[in-house]
Amino acid sequence: MATAIFFVLALSQKEVRLLQGTRYSISEVELQGVPQGIAEALRYEDVEKKGHHYPGSQGRPAGGVSPLAGHGVGIEDATHEPHDPILRYFQQVDTGLRAFLRDEHAPLVLAGVEYLLPIYRRANTYSYLLAEGVTGNPEGLRPEAIQERTWAIVQPHFQRAQEEATTQYRHLVGTGRVAGDISAIVTAAYDGRIDTLFVALGVQLWGLFHSENRTVEFHPEAMAGDEDLLDLAAMYTLLRRGTVYAVAPEQMPDRTPAAAILRY
Repeated sequence: MATAIFFVLALSQKEVRLLQGTRYSISEVELQGVPQGIAEALRYEDVEKKGHHYPGSQGRPAGGVSPLAGHGVGIEDATHEPHDPILRYFQQVDTGLRAFLRDEHAPLVLAGVEYLLPIYRRANTYSYLLAEGVTGNPEGLRPEAIQERTWAIVQPHFQRAQEEATTQYRHLVGTGRVAGDISAIVTAAYDGRIDTLFVALGVQLWGLFHSENRTVEFHPEAMAGDEDLLDLAAMYTLLRRGTVYAVAPEQMPDRTPAAAILRY
């Protein structure tokens, strides 16, 4: 069952990894335009100063202008601030992440040696960076180990957000901004109209969704070619950058196996 997602930025002076996770899964995201280590970041600065374009600098401003212009001091003046080269490295990481995280609202957790985390926070421009981080060297750490430690941080965040969304759903009942009918929910999810979806854990509704005429076909038991319509609605919601909460049936905001807050 799909659920709300989070991101983990695993940082060291030698490498950067971005991971996307849920309560039950985690995977590494391929990054472009992000330096893999401080040596590469400072080499890029040096190349730009000489007026050359650095390979792999996708999404950076044209004309050889460094995205760090106006931030920090030059490499030759780094002794004025002991952590300045690291800060400039992290500013490049933040610039590279901006394109990927531009439309995201998922929480981001930092993982790294303790002294690095406050330096990255100075460079960060992503609005949903959480205050608590995973401390320790993340190099070589398996994604599953990072997920376990990160979930302890993000779970209270998701719980608060879920409670706020439940309250919002109940306030919107009768306004046309909520849906509890699975046919309407699957169609709205496919059309990108769902902002927040609640699905009941342990419940399955089998059938088919015909996207060409936006109709839903229900079956009392799974038949060949059927899909779990709750999973289907969750998948479409996440693909359209909505939020999905998989909750116990007694925690549903309505007496239905699925409930949605609509964008419009």
